[in-house]
Amino acid sequence: MAARLVQRCCWRHLGAFISTPSAVPASLLVPAGKVVMARALPQAPFALFHTSSLCSWADGFSVKEQVEDSGNPEHKVIGELIETATSPQELFQLSEFHDLNSNQASLVITQLSRLAAEKKLETESILQDERFQHLVGITDSQISQVWNNTLVSLLKSLYSLGMDSSRREMQSVEQEVLWRLRRLTFRQLASLAEFLAVKQGKESKLLNEVIKKLELRWTELEGTRTVVMLMAKVGHVSPALMDRLEDKALELAEQFNPDDIRKITLALAYQNRRCVPLLRALSYHLIQKHPELSLNILMDLIFAYGKLNFHQPQVFQKIATDLHPHVSTMTPVEVTRCIRSFALLKWLSLPLSEAVAQYALDNTKQLSVTHLCSIILSFARLNFQPSGSEDFFNMVHEELQDQLDNLEPHLLTDLVWSLCVLQQAKVPYLQRVLTPEFYARIRGDQSLKAQNLRLKLIHINAAAKLESPDYRGPFLPAEMLSASEPAGEKVTLLQSSLREAVAGVLGSRDNGRFNVRTIYGWQIDAEMVVNNENKPLPLKDFAAPHLLRSEGTKPLPPGARRVAFLRWEFPNFSNRSKDLLGRYVMARRHVQAAGFLVVDVS
Repeated sequence: MAARLVQRCCWRHLGAFISTPSAVPASLLVPAGKVVMARALPQAPFALFHTSSLCSWADGFSVKEQVEDSGNPEHKVIGELIETATSPQELFQLSEFHDLNSNQASLVITQLSRLAAEKKLETESILQDERFQHLVGITDSQISQVWNNTLVSLLKSLYSLGMDSSRREMQSVEQEVLWRLRRLTFRQLASLAEFLAVKQGKESKLLNEVIKKLELRWTELEGTRTVVMLMAKVGHVSPALMDRLEDKALELAEQFNPDDIRKITLALAYQNRRCVPLLRALSYHLIQKHPELSLNILMDLIFAYGKLNFHQPQVFQKIATDLHPHVSTMTPVEVTRCIRSFALLKWLSLPLSEAVAQYALDNTKQLSVTHLCSIILSFARLNFQPSGSEDFFNMVHEELQDQLDNLEPHLLTDLVWSLCVLQQAKVPYLQRVLTPEFYARIRGDQSLKAQNLRLKLIHINAAAKLESPDYRGPFLPAEMLSASEPAGEKVTLLQSSLREAVAGVLGSRDNGRFNVRTIYGWQIDAEMVVNNENKPLPLKDFAAPHLLRSEGTKPLPPGARRVAFLRWEFPNFSNRSKDLLGRYVMARRHVQAAGFLVVDVS
């Protein structure tokens, strides 16, 4: 009678663990030492129990481990009970009813970690439970008997549950993994490296040891999935390993799907690794084999290409064409990220840019001031004027007029400078950045950021003087108009050829100037004055209002003209275009407005 009662209670408490009634011997479902009476149990209550395979658990085990596991029916059943448990209490009850070995206790801890992550459970209560402490004690007492794959999972689970790294049991598991690194498969090493890189970062001693093993055994690397994972999660920790991964990725480039290509290019972008052969191979296969790409992939690809400054016109054209139909359904963040990436790449797609301008008009209330500024800065870099320019800029002025005081100084400067490029800067914008209170904060600051800000203020000051007849001041003082010279600027072939050709025309050195830095913030490559017969005249005698300090005071003779030679190199143009970027279009306008006859040299 007592045996029947015990048996019935055990079935009630452990029924949730059972996969099928035929698969679980009754002797496994009662505490050791109890008498079990044979009895036919009803089938109906167990028909709904889930049957699960252990194939996923066996993945990564050694052949010896798999044989040992399959050869012991009791171990197999307990493994199934662990795998099918749906709550920590079920797992703890299982540990109470059975004498688990260290490997089984490790599997229980791993399952506890998985359930805690899936169901977002409070891990502190699990760690403080006496039954959990008992499980940890079992694994610690027989740590050398835990299988390799289970040991790796155990370590990751303890980290995930938040166990204190200073505890002796935790250090014991870490040390055991460290001792067994040479016996782990490459796949196990890669999985462990991925976890440690995300969880602990570069400071992890164990991660550094794992990476050393990966570097030595990189020839064992197989399959695109592992390559992509290591490049994305671990490559930034070890440049040497990343070199090997890039070589392997180049070898497997043909096998990558679009999402793999996306992850690899993003990994390269975040690590600032401009591996040209790999990028070319990925671009080729992207064009040849993947005609349809999702919005997320398109967005990440153009971002990565922009960050790496890698130019691939066919890819840009495809991305721009594929993105165009999506613009109206994109979020403001996606739109600004998209147009900013194309601007960095100097790629002007007229249909896409028009769609972005229309998006801004249709979604004005959803766009923040920062989003709107990003769009304007991008349009200015590409020198793009929307077809509905008047409506677009009326909207811009209406949205920005009350927000200028809230903008950070550098963003405000970039905004006004961009509006000057697009010839849309109104008097209030100019006054806001040319007041003494605004530029006083960068006086004496020699940092690169301050120098760039000063140069843009000089350009804005030039636009106010040369292109804004309604503007009456204030203007920058003379001491602010001397921009610092760029350090270590190399002389290009075009520059030396231009200088040689102009010197031959001048006849005398007194008839010209070279590398002239003007008060407008722009450099003139060569300058000369010609009379009404187009013959060079000495420059020193004449006043030069475009210079900070003029050598002469005489006005130009009647009919005389100032001539400026402006050199345009390949980087000054839009990608695969003869159109100058916005910055250089404004430079040309300002030099012309200053009274020069401009000669373009490219």
